[in-house]
Amino acid sequence: MKLAEQVTFGGSGLDRAAHIRGDDAALAAALAHRDAVAVVLWRGKPLVRDEGRDRLALIPLDHPVLQAGYADAILKPVFLGLDEAGAPHFACDISAWEPGDQDLAALGLFLDPSEQVHPDLPRDHVFAELRRLMTRFQRRDAELAATAKAIIGWHDSHRFCARCGAPSEITQAGWQRTCPSCKAHHFPRTDPVVIMLITHGNSVLMGRSPGWPDGMYSLLAGFVEPGETLEAAVRREVFEEAGIEVGDVNYLASQPWPFPASLMFGCAGRALGREIRIDPVEIEDAIWVTRDDMMAAFAGEHAVLKPARRGAIAHFLLQNWLADTLD
Repeated sequence: MKLAEQVTFGGSGLDRAAHIRGDDAALAAALAHRDAVAVVLWRGKPLVRDEGRDRLALIPLDHPVLQAGYADAILKPVFLGLDEAGAPHFACDISAWEPGDQDLAALGLFLDPSEQVHPDLPRDHVFAELRRLMTRFQRRDAELAATAKAIIGWHDSHRFCARCGAPSEITQAGWQRTCPSCKAHHFPRTDPVVIMLITHGNSVLMGRSPGWPDGMYSLLAGFVEPGETLEAAVRREVFEEAGIEVGDVNYLASQPWPFPASLMFGCAGRALGREIRIDPVEIEDAIWVTRDDMMAAFAGEHAVLKPARRGAIAHFLLQNWLADTLD
């Protein structure tokens, strides 16, 4: 697919400079570099700036916010890579900061509208939910934000050795955890997920999960199981969820999805029939949507149907399907 990497979080060519991760001297030099900056997270929310909340706020590693004592000592700076000028970029977490009397009721909501302001930062620097802002970012900021959120989230949920249960330690500049007790190595988790543009004639198969807003439908999706190819996962998931058998399957595009740690594999498949038999345990409903109806939904003119949300690979695939730009 020619436009494959234009999906949100599709990559900006950041030099991840993996050779630095295991080189203590090179890592120390990167940490001490005069132009080193950090993507800062608070409880999974990146620090952004400007009125439009459309830029990451990258701050120096010696900034008081990162030296105030509430930066988690266990989650020391994670090396993300180098920009074109050679400036090192890191990810830092300050989730131990308590924002006082600021509103925290919306934390954890699917679309958290709240913003938290740190007293030691400019007023236009706020912590905000990435799902809400992801379509506003330029590609470099999007890649940095997605990488930082995913890797910090992994460290936060994998502090103990999966083999012996002892507390593990950060190694390889944040890209590995090592158990000092049994010497096991653990690496960042990424869960493969297939998301399927299943067509039959001029229609596309759409489904919805319980609790979604009225009228919201998206492409079917599901986790790839151990020992399974992407093609097999597509066929299995579509049959399990909607009772539809799928023939030819082709890969289209991928999207890192740091909510919390998935890699979405967008695939196209041709249905061998149209009769839908949903599994109510898997999904709430599934329907065939014609190209004309989908175009109306994208234009906001459909009486019922709402399109998949912008920024998600489902929206990207459907948009390209409508424009005949999948190949």
